[in-house]
Amino acid sequence: MRKIKAAAKSRPSQKMQIRKKKRKKRKSPAATKIARNKKYVQNPDLAGVRPPPPGHGKRGEKGHLAYLLRQAQAATRLTLERALDDLRITPPQFAVLAMLKADPGLSGADLARAALLTPQTVGIIIRNLERDGAIRKKPHPVHGRVLQWTLTRRGERLLQKCRRRASALERRLTAGLGAKSQLALRRWLARIAADLQQEG
Repeated sequence: MRKIKAAAKSRPSQKMQIRKKKRKKRKSPAATKIARNKKYVQNPDLAGVRPPPPGHGKRGEKGHLAYLLRQAQAATRLTLERALDDLRITPPQFAVLAMLKADPGLSGADLARAALLTPQTVGIIIRNLERDGAIRKKPHPVHGRVLQWTLTRRGERLLQKCRRRASALERRLTAGLGAKSQLALRRWLARIAADLQQEG
């Protein structure tokens, strides 16, 4: 009797056997991904669904103007990011430097509005640029709590390097456009911003 009981104990229970079978049936994430890809390969209708490249379909002349503006802006920003990468400057930082060159003494709030950034983002940018010695602050002559920001010599040199990269990109953007076409394009873009901002 003892031998029979011992043998019964050594055998795996039915529940354990069911659990083991379930574990075997479960597929790893990699296997699941492969199976999903096979599904797309077997069904040409699913495999062929891809967005058109920029410049084609709804991403080209048939697209909505608002989307095309956003698409162009995203491509321009990415290209500028790559151009400024070795200078360790981001496009928003470049925008802040350029604004301070054009209008020295702007406050953080003014910079946020002019550079189309949030006050929180500009606060981080200002701290980083000040830490690197590119900008300096001074209290406002009337409103003492308001800080005004200006470029340092280091900031001026850094801005010049950034502008050379940005100018090369701008030449690519305006390639094939004459002076009149460029002026018309700039006026059109500026008018869009001015008109829509007034409505807001």
